[in-house]
Amino acid sequence: MILPMIGQMGSFDYPSSSESDALDCYLHGYVSSRIVNLTRGGSNGIPLCVAATKVDGLVLSLTPYSHSFNYRSVTLHGNATLVDDPAEKLYAMELLTNSVVPERWVNARIPPDESDMSSTSILRMKVTSASAKIRTGPPSDAKKDIERPGLRERVWTGVVPVFETLGTPVPGPDNLVAEVPEHIGGFVEKMNLSTRMHAEGAAGVEKGN
Repeated sequence: MILPMIGQMGSFDYPSSSESDALDCYLHGYVSSRIVNLTRGGSNGIPLCVAATKVDGLVLSLTPYSHSFNYRSVTLHGNATLVDDPAEKLYAMELLTNSVVPERWVNARIPPDESDMSSTSILRMKVTSASAKIRTGPPSDAKKDIERPGLRERVWTGVVPVFETLGTPVPGPDNLVAEVPEHIGGFVEKMNLSTRMHAEGAAGVEKGN
């Protein structure tokens, strides 16, 4: 079963833990979703695999065989259980909300009411193993193609950076706030700069160019 879910790493017992510490993976799910229902069968939870990939560039080589992507990917394996403790559930909901837009939790209507809490489920996955893979840099062509007469003069090679760009915030029909708050506007600006710099850096573009 493959499901798209919002996830974030964190530790309820040790909230100040860094990314280098052992963290749990919290996943947001609708209360009646299939994967959430599967965890209700017992206290042992269910085995789970979480995978994420971010593409940073299209790597165009001399031959289709050598074409590739610049990317970052990670796969986590573990056991997921339903979060029942209200305090941990609130912690995870805040963690997940702020992973979308930093500081959004305190700039929205909180705490969640009973309806919010009852319609939302949180899964905690204890990570037992993980693997990550990253590809950066320019094309890597075989020597036979590089030395093939006239090929390098005919075929363009290089990297097309790929990065996500957040657009100008559009107010909703019920919005009464005249100016876009800093926690949103500033985040959009910083995120756009960060994603572009990362993708261009992965392609080999030096900072400042």
